[in-house]
Amino acid sequence: MQSKIEEIKKELRNQTTIPYFGLAVFQGTTTKEGESVPYDSDSLILAMNGGRAMSARLMFEYSRAAMHLEQRRGVDYMVQLINHIYTKPFEPTQLHKSIFDMLPRYIIDTNRDTKMQELLAYTPHTLIIGKARILAGPNRYEVFEYDVENRKYFQVEESVLDESKCILFKPMGSPLPEPSFVISDADYVDWLTEAMGGFAIPKVLKTYRKAKKYLFLGTSFDRDTDRMVANELTMDLEGGYVITDKELTKKEQKFIEKHNLEVLPMSLAAFSEAFA
Repeated sequence: MQSKIEEIKKELRNQTTIPYFGLAVFQGTTTKEGESVPYDSDSLILAMNGGRAMSARLMFEYSRAAMHLEQRRGVDYMVQLINHIYTKPFEPTQLHKSIFDMLPRYIIDTNRDTKMQELLAYTPHTLIIGKARILAGPNRYEVFEYDVENRKYFQVEESVLDESKCILFKPMGSPLPEPSFVISDADYVDWLTEAMGGFAIPKVLKTYRKAKKYLFLGTSFDRDTDRMVANELTMDLEGGYVITDKELTKKEQKFIEKHNLEVLPMSLAAFSEAFA
């Protein structure tokens, strides 16, 4: 297994494999106040609802629970709530640090935190933020360049996207440069609809990602939403790796086989330790 991990490291360094972060990378992570950082759908719902479980129908998936809260309290409330959850102080995980050390040119982070942005704070980079339900046009993203000297982002046109810098793609949003998230059912329906039309990813990435592999870290494919998002973000992939020690469902197995992914049967914690 260690030889396979060394092979993955080599592929990350030579830019043939793209890291792809999911919720479970935060399993076991706590804030400086001792609160657990959400690491799956259930824990994210609990965080959104003040630690209280919701009905079985709403507990099915966090996007459904978020839609319920949005209908009751409004979009602005949801933005503030998710921003509050992910701006509580906590350290980047060892896995974030290890991937950062590989100096990848392109990182996909489907979480809504700022840990990778914090690690990139002294590195020139491009940030692409996913957006939902915007009226300015069909594109479901905005492009930002990072000013290292002043440690701030400024928005740029896609046409001037600098391919020579590290590109961090956060399709589900981030608190920075300003809070914006894809979180509710309505957000996902809008984002996925436009993604399927080709409007969720800049053209430069559509070219760059061809024939690349992906390293799925903390990503589960047991929900339709996660499978659809991964499918849109990794089109033209060559294959890749899934780190999990859990028994796969039939839908997960079908997705993995269809995308020619190799399962490394180990926990993410064990992988992180071996990778570091």
